[in-house]
Amino acid sequence: MNRNPFILTVGGLLGVIVFFMLFTFQVRKSEVAVVTTFGRPSRTETEPGIKGKWPWPIQRVFKFDQRIQNFEDKYDESLTADNYNLLAMTYIGWRISDPQAFFPKFANGSIAEAERVLEGLVRSEKSAVIGKHPLSDFVSADEKQLKFAEIEQEILKRIQDQVNAKNYGISMEYLGLKKMGFPESVTQEVFKRMTSERAVLSSRIQNEGEAEATRIKSAADSKSAQMIAEADAEATKIKALGQSKAAESFAVFQQEPSLANFLLSLNALGESLKTRATLVFDQRTAPFQLLQGYPTNQPSMK
Repeated sequence: MNRNPFILTVGGLLGVIVFFMLFTFQVRKSEVAVVTTFGRPSRTETEPGIKGKWPWPIQRVFKFDQRIQNFEDKYDESLTADNYNLLAMTYIGWRISDPQAFFPKFANGSIAEAERVLEGLVRSEKSAVIGKHPLSDFVSADEKQLKFAEIEQEILKRIQDQVNAKNYGISMEYLGLKKMGFPESVTQEVFKRMTSERAVLSSRIQNEGEAEATRIKSAADSKSAQMIAEADAEATKIKALGQSKAAESFAVFQQEPSLANFLLSLNALGESLKTRATLVFDQRTAPFQLLQGYPTNQPSMK
């Protein structure tokens, strides 16, 4: 008799557990769930929490990871627009955007099956896009000619268009070129082409440098001519001013000729003694007569 409450309690707990297992399910934050009724998708649960359902075989729950999935395609060969064989590998990121559309397309929502289908699409569209571009868009001595970003976006858009057209319920998040190479048969030819492009680039840079040097020299010559012209104009102005001052002094010298002769002799003597030298001269020769003493007939300077 004492065991009855315990048994009832355990039985009640087991009943509650069985009820929750049969009539509820949990959706985690990183998951999305598709509920099927008699094998057909009836609703989608995207918010995390405890959700209700009917037990099997009426309803079943299929859960999918709604985070971004990653995979790489095969390192295979494609032909460029100018008939070069190019080996390329891409990496792809995708996620489930519409679980109800995704679920019936890929064997109960198999991620592996979805990636197998996507890999075929990637291989096809990658080959098509590479076939539209010349080799110089992938390999070039001039980095400005490389078009990796444009090619990656072009492949991604073509795949997304295919996925949307077939209603796979998939969103392509990103795509990038991971690895590129050449078959052995074209490696030497590619090296020769790169060497030729490098020579053209070097010649172009040299020509641009010479043109820039010519421009700088021309600008310098023009500036030099301008500075010389300005200096000549300033010299002419100073010379005219000096001549004007000289004319004023000449008027004074005309009034005192002896003072003029004395100043000119003194200036000539100073010019001759600017440098260290040994002079042999006649002391009566101008202007060295000044060294004999101050003449009494010279005007006094007050």
